Amino acid sequence: MAVYPGFYIGGAWARPAGTGKLDVIDSATETVFATVPEGAPEDIDRAVAAARAAFPVWSQTPAAVRGELVGRVADLLEGRRDELADVISHELGMPRAQSAPVQVGSGISTFRMAADLAAVFEFEHQSESLVIREPIGVVGAITPWNYPLNQVGAKVAYALAAGCTVVLKPSEVTPVSVFILAEIIGEAGFPPGAFNLVTGLGPVVGERLAEHPHVDMISFTGSTAAGKRVAAVAAQTVKRVALELGGKSANVLLDDADFPAAVASGVAACYLNSGQTCSALSRMIVPRSRLAEVEELARKEAERYVVGDPFAEGTRLGPLVSAAQRDRVRDYIRQGIDDGATLVTGGPDAPPGLDTGYFVRPTVFSNVTAGMTIAQEEIFGPVLVIMPYDDEDEAVEIANSTAYGLSGGVSGSPERAMRIARRLRTGQVRINKARPVRSAPFGGYKQSGNGREHGRFGLEGFLEIKAVIS
Repeated sequence: MAVYPGFYIGGAWARPAGTGKLDVIDSATETVFATVPEGAPEDIDRAVAAARAAFPVWSQTPAAVRGELVGRVADLLEGRRDELADVISHELGMPRAQSAPVQVGSGISTFRMAADLAAVFEFEHQSESLVIREPIGVVGAITPWNYPLNQVGAKVAYALAAGCTVVLKPSEVTPVSVFILAEIIGEAGFPPGAFNLVTGLGPVVGERLAEHPHVDMISFTGSTAAGKRVAAVAAQTVKRVALELGGKSANVLLDDADFPAAVASGVAACYLNSGQTCSALSRMIVPRSRLAEVEELARKEAERYVVGDPFAEGTRLGPLVSAAQRDRVRDYIRQGIDDGATLVTGGPDAPPGLDTGYFVRPTVFSNVTAGMTIAQEEIFGPVLVIMPYDDEDEAVEIANSTAYGLSGGVSGSPERAMRIARRLRTGQVRINKARPVRSAPFGGYKQSGNGREHGRFGLEGFLEIKAVIS
């Protein structure tokens, strides 16, 4: 069992203010995998002071040098890819065969992309005035458990590349990979205080970070309810707040789509990471005349997902991250049944032979209407809902009928698919089997948040704009 006794503050490992410990649970075995310290407000205060002290030097470091150091992090992550993949499969539950390319690979590519961008980004330009883009200051980053390295990278890599200093509060549920990242950042050669790590509970250290008067920006990824709280607390000091929140993304299948391919890719886009993905395409909106065909295709596809030990060969769906998350997802499945949706496959019972571990059966519902709970609320598990429509206008209406707008998909002939994509009120849309593009801006409409991450837009989110007129 790994034990991490301290926080990374001011370029060194520091003793916590208190003595509390947080257990990290292996989601497949329900045993303690590691322990990390439970932070207190005083720990955040020390980390913010270190970040504030480091800001004058780091913000004036040439962008090319900043990019070089961020790129060195990517190189060092690559050198520990197997170790990190093992850790994430234990603490999160993603199958080991997927953790290396998906979890670790996305983190590496995020740091590398931020590094490359820092070297070429136009931080100032002359027009009627000299417009200078400067780092905003000390950034408080609060990250979730579902993609620990990627979500940390979307904030930390870009903030550092922009010239900001960072205090990171990762999820206490999957923190071990982030402690390894802190070791790597220390090895990379950043100045003391440029990056700082404090673990703990959201209502304690998260709130202190959001309210701290010497934090210039909060970048938060998590649930919409928690994001509202972060925004309210941060508003007291009028700091910038970027929020990447929940989703209930629609996947519209037009009547000229390749249905076998579209359904297979749609199920995959819902079930990735056991459905614990904010951009999961969890609502499949299909022509009513093709409903029975889609149901059968989705049933067969879902039943191909082997549920089991993340380290076992052939496992496609690991456990959910925690008992609370497993119970929450099973409750949603029961709610769908009670509301009258057709259960195509799956259900609330544990998969056969998997009574230990936080496992949920891959589930498909059909004949789901827009007013049902499972059509409106983010389930965050391997649960696909199929919703029929009669014409394109109704398909768009159903797609836009939730409080969220994070991602989406459309399958069909390119011209028609593009027409529908332009009508969807969401931050990102994939047409046909297009894969996500790492440099594309990512973020949401409505209650899916504000601001964008990744690529040029991700870097710009950590910059202030100054006009110098002479």
